[in-house]
Amino acid sequence: MKTVTVAHGDGIGPEIMDATLRIIKASGANVEFDEIQIGEQVYLDGNTSGITDEAWDSIRKHKVFLKAPITTPQGGGYKSLNVTMRKTLGLYANVRPCTSLSPFVQTKHPEMDVVIVRENEEDLYAGIEHQQTDDVVQCLKLISRPGCEKIIRYAFEYARHFGRKKVTCFSKDNIMKQTDGLFHRVFDEVAKEYTDIENEHWIVDIGAAKLADTPEAFDVIVMQNLYGDILSDVAAQITGSVGLAGSSNIGENSAMFEAIHGSAPDIAGKNIANPSGLLRGAIIMLNHIGEGEAAAKIEKAWYKTIEDGVHTPDIYREGSSVKKVGTKEFSDAVIDNLGQEPSQLNVSATSAKGAFKLPQLKERPLARKELVGVDVFADDKDKNPNEVAKRIKLIEDNGLELLMITNRGVKVWPNGFDETYCTNHWRCRFMPTDGSTISKADIVQLLSNAVENGVDVIKTENLYEFDGVKGYSLGQGQ
Repeated sequence: MKTVTVAHGDGIGPEIMDATLRIIKASGANVEFDEIQIGEQVYLDGNTSGITDEAWDSIRKHKVFLKAPITTPQGGGYKSLNVTMRKTLGLYANVRPCTSLSPFVQTKHPEMDVVIVRENEEDLYAGIEHQQTDDVVQCLKLISRPGCEKIIRYAFEYARHFGRKKVTCFSKDNIMKQTDGLFHRVFDEVAKEYTDIENEHWIVDIGAAKLADTPEAFDVIVMQNLYGDILSDVAAQITGSVGLAGSSNIGENSAMFEAIHGSAPDIAGKNIANPSGLLRGAIIMLNHIGEGEAAAKIEKAWYKTIEDGVHTPDIYREGSSVKKVGTKEFSDAVIDNLGQEPSQLNVSATSAKGAFKLPQLKERPLARKELVGVDVFADDKDKNPNEVAKRIKLIEDNGLELLMITNRGVKVWPNGFDETYCTNHWRCRFMPTDGSTISKADIVQLLSNAVENGVDVIKTENLYEFDGVKGYSLGQGQ
């Protein structure tokens, strides 16, 4: 018998988890549960991570975690436990199937059947932020080649495993040529290994518009963390309700399953929450642990309940729904339908097969890395780029010349425009006049000169070339 760690969560979490566990137990699934407490009360008890060591021990021991939504207290510097768990456990793939249930659940997109595969560990969700001047804060967007390859290969393997025909990549590499550019390049490289699956790339903004308007044009979509977070909720909502969608968070050693919605404390304890999102996450979980028969049994019963028009308030519609029920009554209806099958809705392919085993990442030879310059970021209250440049040029040394100053990414010196608004945050690019490489000692000397000349250096970023290819962006307008 497989043991699954379970957390009832906060807000509506206890209600929908109770409903979900009742259905799992009634299905005859060969599984037992180890219950832990995480979330709001653990935070408020003084644990800033929202989870105890004992809870971590259970999750790491059993390696499968079914989690209800939790509440992160406002203020106090509390970090999101969801993000912490995904990253700490290496749950790099977030998978969210979004399928319309037309005509039983109202939607403008009755043919929609899309799976969002979201990278779960990197991007802006690294949570590395700093205030650097009175005016400017930064958040680092970190994208790694292994992170890109793992999630993109997962998307193609998922498509192949579940008989899907196409994988689409969304990115914004027309603007972020280094970070999103890497994601797109790795996608093109990996796609060549899957000749049986169609592949395509969309710029994320027009891709999002197409997804909202014509979702039937897509099959599996793979995205970086932030885009995937936003668009998986959009995709779930346009199927009929965010409350209907479940998701899996998959890593090499552990997995976490959940609803995609939040804890909704405003409706907690009222017996009106829809347990379907968590139940669908549990269905995916049962497949993952080899309980495919129970998963299919529950999914068919759930579809049958939806077809029967037995709906919770979030999806109830006069004229199309038959009966408005609460959380407990909905779960009762699903239990009553165990062993029955829907007449119109097709059980999704997620109940057809178990989890798949991913191939290992391929080792790549390291590129030749050469240091060719440095960006020195300075805090200067003067809003005139020409005056700032006069002060910054005082720190030039050893052939390192100030070539450019940008403000918020836009080139403002030399030959900047008066119309460009400037903050007190200046990126000053130094490179050797003869185009040669430089040393770390040259950068140290620059910083020493900055101290002597009263230049307030916030940080530096080294400029590298990898096998002769620039590993840094040009200034906007350069």
